[in-house]
Amino acid sequence: MPAFTHRTATEADIPALVALMDRSITGPLAAFLTHDQIAASRKLMGIDSQLIADRTYVIVEADSVLAGCGGWSGRITEYGGDHTPGRVPAPLTPGIDAARIRAMYTAPEFVRRGVGTLILSLCEVAARAAGYDRAELVATLGGEPLYLARGYLEIERFQDGRGGVPVPLVRMGKSLKLNISCDG
Repeated sequence: MPAFTHRTATEADIPALVALMDRSITGPLAAFLTHDQIAASRKLMGIDSQLIADRTYVIVEADSVLAGCGGWSGRITEYGGDHTPGRVPAPLTPGIDAARIRAMYTAPEFVRRGVGTLILSLCEVAARAAGYDRAELVATLGGEPLYLARGYLEIERFQDGRGGVPVPLVRMGKSLKLNISCDG
C-alpha cells in the first residue's frame, strides 16, 4: 500500500479536484442514493474555492496520485460548492461557534484505505489550533459511517431539495477539546 502524503490545495489544483469530486459523487455515493439524488447532489456539492483561498483545504496523494481532499472552515457556510445557493462567507467565532468540516471526497479506488480519516484528523488539528473547541459537518449517507467511527454524533437528519429532488443529509458534531488527565 502506498504511503499517503498531504499538502494544502492551491487554485492550480481546482480542475483535478473537480474531477475527483465528480468521480466520488458518481462512484461511492451511488450506493446510497438514487440516480436523481446523485444528479441533485451535483447541484448541492462541489468545489468551494473559498476554502482554497483560506488555505484550509488539503489534498492527500498516494505516489503523486490524488487520493482525496477535504478541509475545514471558520466561515458560516456549512456545505456546498461555489454554485450552491445560500452560502454565507461571514466568519465564525472560535470558542463560541463550531468549525465546519467541509467538502471531503475520496477517489473511488482509495475508499476505505484511511484517506478520509487522515483528512479529518488534519482538519481537526488545524481547527483546534485556530481556537475552535467543536467541529460540525453535514454528512452524506456515504460519509456518515466514517464520521460516526471518528466520534461525531448526529445532531439532525434533514433533506436538501435545492437540487431538484430531496437529498438526505446528516448534521453531525464533535468536541475538539483535548481530554488531559493528571494521575495524582
